[in-house]
Amino acid sequence: MMEHRKNRLRYYLQRAGFVVESHKISKIIFNLCVFLNLIISFYLIYRFSTDLKYGVLYVGFVMFLVWVVLFITLLLMLWLLFYFIIDLRIFKRRVGVEEVLADFLQLTSANIRAGMPIDRALWYAVRPQFGVLANEIEMVAKETMGGEDLEGALKRFAEKYDSLMLKRSINLLIEGIAAGGEIGDLLNKIAIDIKESKIMKKELSANVTTYVIFISFATIVAAPLLFALSSHLLFIVSNLMLKLDVPSGITTFSINFSGAGTSIKDFRVFAITCLIITSYFSSIIIATIKKGEIKAGIKYIPMFIISTIVLFLIFSLVIGKLFGSII
Repeated sequence: MMEHRKNRLRYYLQRAGFVVESHKISKIIFNLCVFLNLIISFYLIYRFSTDLKYGVLYVGFVMFLVWVVLFITLLLMLWLLFYFIIDLRIFKRRVGVEEVLADFLQLTSANIRAGMPIDRALWYAVRPQFGVLANEIEMVAKETMGGEDLEGALKRFAEKYDSLMLKRSINLLIEGIAAGGEIGDLLNKIAIDIKESKIMKKELSANVTTYVIFISFATIVAAPLLFALSSHLLFIVSNLMLKLDVPSGITTFSINFSGAGTSIKDFRVFAITCLIITSYFSSIIIATIKKGEIKAGIKYIPMFIISTIVLFLIFSLVIGKLFGSII
């Protein structure tokens, strides 16, 4: 079981492009949990030492919770955060490879037509601006120069990325090599198909721009404005009801706006929470509509959350100034 987990972690690290041993990652995360728990423990000990009303059993129970329950919780959260970062990095590397794959295949096709063998054509097609793809092709070239079969090296390269475009291109290249066909023309046609596919995706994305604008407006502008209006309306109604002189004969039917009622502070917390949740799901929906990938919406989440909260505060301030005379 432990060996399987180590191999899986090593596989994820390799796909993310990290050159580090898996046991070192486990050690770093464990040490970080211990460090955080020590900080929390020192803080609690300081608080307990300044307030002597707590007994020894209570302090011991709290420290037990810190070093068992909290430690396990922190460990799980750090591992989840680590895998989230790894998954996001894998996604970015895949996008980086797909962006330059067509240009790389066209350069390789030109080199093959110039009379180069396939392995040398791949090597000389590498450009620094290709980024992740350049590093991967360099690794493939080193493996083939070391006596490794080109087909096996290309398959390992394609399996590192969850990209249907890359896998199809590599499979067609391998089949073309095995069939002995004209590899240069084949690679050029693959590159043209990839570029046409990208153009179609951009056209589809342009066709749904109206939906993106509507969702963005509803999330960033409309929702904060409505919550700000509701907050101020609650404030006005609460103050008016407190100032009303209700006859004693109908006190049993009066509505209580204080005490157990909803306070302005509670409503603001509720509004900000709703805005954060709405911004999160709106970012995911927009990314799915435009890019076809949920992970592409990660970069929109902070922007949407900050924008909605800032606009909510601005709208609340402006509405308070405009309708302040009503109170």
